Amino acid sequence: MNNTPTITKNLIIINLLCFFASIVAGKYGIELNDVLGLHYFESDKFRLYQLITYMFMHSGFEHIFFNLFAVWMFGRILETVWGPQRFLFYYVLCGIGAALVQEVTQYIDFMPYMKDIAQLSAYPADTVIPISGISHTAEQWLNLYMHRISVPTVGASGAVYAILMAFGMLFPNQEIFIFPLPMPIKAKWLIIGYFVLELGMGFMSNDGVAHFAHLGGMVFGFILIMYWRKKAGRYGRNY
Repeated sequence: MNNTPTITKNLIIINLLCFFASIVAGKYGIELNDVLGLHYFESDKFRLYQLITYMFMHSGFEHIFFNLFAVWMFGRILETVWGPQRFLFYYVLCGIGAALVQEVTQYIDFMPYMKDIAQLSAYPADTVIPISGISHTAEQWLNLYMHRISVPTVGASGAVYAILMAFGMLFPNQEIFIFPLPMPIKAKWLIIGYFVLELGMGFMSNDGVAHFAHLGGMVFGFILIMYWRKKAGRYGRNY
């Protein structure tokens, strides 16, 4: 860590501090992930600051380990090339971009829920209502739907996928060893593979992972880098 650039090091430290703070707070009955994680914008738990704070919270050790390993592995190279200010701007902006894509994705996913919630709210709480062959009281259905839309999104993955996108664009032919692949793979093919995988998982999987947020980080990263390249070319500067 001694040779790790300042912003990369501080991002790792802040994420670790937030992770351990969430563990300590949990012992006192405070769910920091629920406070600082990103909630759906129509939830009464949504706060604007969550568009930033969510990317410093994580759901478990494996989650934070792989995210911070990627930040250290690729982020320090980008910070060395770009400098601390541009790297931090890129990281935060792409993290916010990933959050906005997640909000749009949830809006599409939750539209049927919000319609059902509006209809269920008109019934007395103890009214038994069948939906899709399952019967619950109106109150039970409302509690179920409200729970579904109240689960927060946490993690630095959106910003991390943006970092991967940047590395692949800056060093497309750099070979990388990725477990469990038996041979190195060029960065450009790795990024394309990740994009296709996340896109497929986003449409086909119901694993609770914010795959479209990952894609959002990559898309925002791509757009920002292309803008910087165009701007640099216009003024005759090297990118």
